[in-house]
Amino acid sequence: MLEEKHNIKAWLYLAPAMILLAVFTFYPIFNAFFLVFLKDFNFLAGTFEGFTLTENFVYILNKPDFKKALLNTLMIVFVSVPVSVILALLISAWLNSIKKLQGFFQTIFFLPYVTNAIAIGMAFAFLFHRNYGLINTMLNWIGIPSVNWVGLGAGYWSSMFALLVFIIWSGLAFKIMVFLSGLQSIDKQYYDAAKVDSTPRSRIFTKITVPLLSPMIAYITITSIIGAFKEYTAVIGMFGVRLGPAGNDGALVTIVALVYEAISRSGSTGAYSEAAAASIILFAITLVFTLINMQISKKRVHF
Repeated sequence: MLEEKHNIKAWLYLAPAMILLAVFTFYPIFNAFFLVFLKDFNFLAGTFEGFTLTENFVYILNKPDFKKALLNTLMIVFVSVPVSVILALLISAWLNSIKKLQGFFQTIFFLPYVTNAIAIGMAFAFLFHRNYGLINTMLNWIGIPSVNWVGLGAGYWSSMFALLVFIIWSGLAFKIMVFLSGLQSIDKQYYDAAKVDSTPRSRIFTKITVPLLSPMIAYITITSIIGAFKEYTAVIGMFGVRLGPAGNDGALVTIVALVYEAISRSGSTGAYSEAAAASIILFAITLVFTLINMQISKKRVHF
């Protein structure tokens, strides 16, 4: 009887979170899997012509922007994730080793986590401005001519580089916070033993710190991959609804941007089913990469 009473209390405590998850997470997922099989679904009228198994998927896969969106998304994942994880790990190790002004530097690195992404994106667009941006000013100091990063007619690779810098920088805060908590929980006896043996710092880092942090590295890598596949706000923040520099509109479109674009045409027949198909394709790709990473982690992670 007492155990049953405790179970009821536990479910009552969980109820608010479960209700929010059901409304804002589980229902949209199930609804997307339902909508993707509707033919010519009209959201405003609530009508559809029947059911289809592959029509919406085929339409998305053959859409001219889909290949570009897939390549851009994969570029963001394969560049921003490893670079940001490595940088966050190195910065965390440095922050953990210093005593003076440690709190100050932690606050500086944590700022992107509590700042609006759109506002930061606009600031980064200004930093990369061709004529009076700080980046080009610094390049001019060392004799390198100004680059058209994000302005009218900017090339794909220059604008993609600027976007990746923004994504990597904005993603550091959470990673550093997690790594710092992991570093501070490592038993100091490992480092004391290494000092007795006069082990070089580089070897301490690779043979002690990294293996003991491997569970957190695996966690950060998986969550970063998932987050990178969903990237959208960074593109909007830097380039607005053009999804690319002026004159090269749509150059940096991502799969999530295709989903939003389809939803914005809510009055169009098939738009919601199109968005659902793009979402499920993105879900499948993300799931595959996550499972691959989890399998690799099983061999590399030391608990």
